[in-house]
Amino acid sequence: MLPFETAPFEHPHGAYRLSTDRRCLDMGRICAFLIEESYWALGLDRALIERSIAGSLPFGAYAADGAMVGFARVVTDGALFAYLRDVFVLPPHRGQGLGRALGAAALAHPDLRTVRNWMLATRDAHGVYASLGFAPVRDPSIYMQLRPSPPDQEPMP
Repeated sequence: MLPFETAPFEHPHGAYRLSTDRRCLDMGRICAFLIEESYWALGLDRALIERSIAGSLPFGAYAADGAMVGFARVVTDGALFAYLRDVFVLPPHRGQGLGRALGAAALAHPDLRTVRNWMLATRDAHGVYASLGFAPVRDPSIYMQLRPSPPDQEPMP
């Protein structure tokens, strides 16, 4: 548990339950989706995915039978900055507003109420996040990025 999260946060969404309870996470399902189906984590090592989740605030979406059907995580200092990542909903459960609900649950988390700068990156879900108040960066010229090549690959040009 991260030092700023005192107890699991529950957030209902219709017949679904959203929760930060790490004991409920289906790591096999999360890793399989991210590694095999996402465009942003395709082919990554499972241990690396698990380490990234361990250092984040995870949100699982669960069907009435308890099966995990969606996921998101927040990388944060728990005070001023948060980055929403790895949001996905399994295909049979899409169209229920779960992606938006996962984002809304992150924004509503009581330990993150003081966050002043929320960030995310998406290739294809701008409308989902715009409905939560996200917008393109006003001045992208002040932001910088470093993307080093993995140790076993050639440096990026």
